[in-house]
Amino acid sequence: MANNSITKSVTVTADYALLSAASMVVSVEISCPPSNVGNVTFRDGAGNECEWVPGEWHEFRSIDLAELQVKGTAGDKVTIVGGTW
Repeated sequence: MANNSITKSVTVTADYALLSAASMVVSVEISCPPSNVGNVTFRDGAGNECEWVPGEWHEFRSIDLAELQVKGTAGDKVTIVGGTW
């Protein structure tokens, strides 16, 4: 199976939006750039919520991006960098 890299930027809205419309299991670093105006709220497939402050980032191994949703200040960003390894 080939490894594929992923670099993605998601623009946040006031309503929850999926990080991926289709199942995509990846190992990535997800970050909220320091230039964001407000916190970003993440929600997983079980409904658990967690807020990240501007500049916060975390590494994930074998996570399905289709199970994560984000919302926050319209126009803020979430960046995703990694791949299918």
